[in-house]
Amino acid sequence: MKNKTLTLLLVICGYLGYSQSKLDGYIETGLKNNEVIKQHNFDINKSMYALKEARSLFYPSLSLNGTYTKGEGGRTIDIPVGDMLNPVYNTLNQITNSNAFPMLENQSVLINPDNFYDAKIHTTMPLLNFEIIYNKRIKSQQTTLQKIELEIYQRELVKDIKIAYYKYLQSLEGIKIYEDALALVKENQRVNHSLFKNDKINRTAVLRSDNEVIRITANLETAKHVSNNARAYFNFLLNQKLDTEIMVDEINENIPNALVEGKTENREELKKLEQVKELNHNVSKLTKSHWFPTLSGFADFGVQDFDFEMNKDSRYYFAGLGLEWNIFSGNKNKYKLKQVEEDNKKINSQIDNVKQQLQLQFQVTQNNLKSALEQFYADNDQKESAKKYNEDVTKLYKEGQAIYIELLDAQNQWVNAQLNTNLSLYNTWIAFAELERANASFTFKN
Repeated sequence: MKNKTLTLLLVICGYLGYSQSKLDGYIETGLKNNEVIKQHNFDINKSMYALKEARSLFYPSLSLNGTYTKGEGGRTIDIPVGDMLNPVYNTLNQITNSNAFPMLENQSVLINPDNFYDAKIHTTMPLLNFEIIYNKRIKSQQTTLQKIELEIYQRELVKDIKIAYYKYLQSLEGIKIYEDALALVKENQRVNHSLFKNDKINRTAVLRSDNEVIRITANLETAKHVSNNARAYFNFLLNQKLDTEIMVDEINENIPNALVEGKTENREELKKLEQVKELNHNVSKLTKSHWFPTLSGFADFGVQDFDFEMNKDSRYYFAGLGLEWNIFSGNKNKYKLKQVEEDNKKINSQIDNVKQQLQLQFQVTQNNLKSALEQFYADNDQKESAKKYNEDVTKLYKEGQAIYIELLDAQNQWVNAQLNTNLSLYNTWIAFAELERANASFTFKN
């Protein structure tokens, strides 16, 4: 009993040892063509450019600036040059008995420069700025978050593709079962009509055989519609024409067993929350960085003069350092930091909650797979019994030792057993796909 229970727990169905190349190819196609994945890639590219933008803030920036001013009127600065120098010049002229020192007039200079130009290359560079440092780290983590979200969607898509594929195979097998059943009831119909003509059976058996043909035909048509819908949905997931033919793999009913170990700690959902926690930690540091000073340097290299003249005296440079230290901001940063701390508590709570949810999901899907496998074993045994029972009753009916109702009951049991086995077989594969998703065990190709 213990060995049987252990065997039932070893319930990974096939992929670990059985290669399904067609399905693998469809998964690659789905991952390549899916529009949502393309949109995620666009978001990742956008995040990468945002990261490069954050890195560019560490480099110096250059700009070419130029101004030209033309002015007249306005405020002036009065310079009493004549009042200061004319007495001196007058004395010198008397001493030298000449007019070598002319009299000067007082000057009035406009504050606004007239016909003046200034052209320069302005350079700035951050020397100490923690805000830039933590901003770059946050952008990098946001890019990582985008990639993790893409992986989460890819795993969901792989699961959906697998389940849709198995349901399509299930529908094909259902069509085959109904086609075989239709051939069987048509043969019964032919035999019963022949026996009725020879007065060996009554009309009741003939009418019942006719009704069975009608019923199985209707079920076959329904199965075909179900299959067409399954094919359309599968092609929809692959982003291709809905009526595209699907190449199928031959799935062996001998389901291999493999030990399933819970590895929910590898789930991208947890990685995402851990990344959010790290990002929030850097947001906290970014908030604290506003308490530290920032230091930057600047330098100007240019020319300036009046009347568009240019000579060696027109050239100049101007350089310096800029320091900014926020002394008081009304406790704004303090309250921001409190908000970040509350976010961090919330994230820790989410991590604990998600861990439990993922573990529960794993256990539920594992138990579902166990139940699906047990159901398959039971249906498969019933199918074998129904097959033998149908063969025995068919033989007795041909020998005239069984009535048609008994034959019909045996055949219906045989058809239903096949349908149930087909249903439980692919339900097992579907349960495996769900367990694989819960365990994040599917390996993506690079």
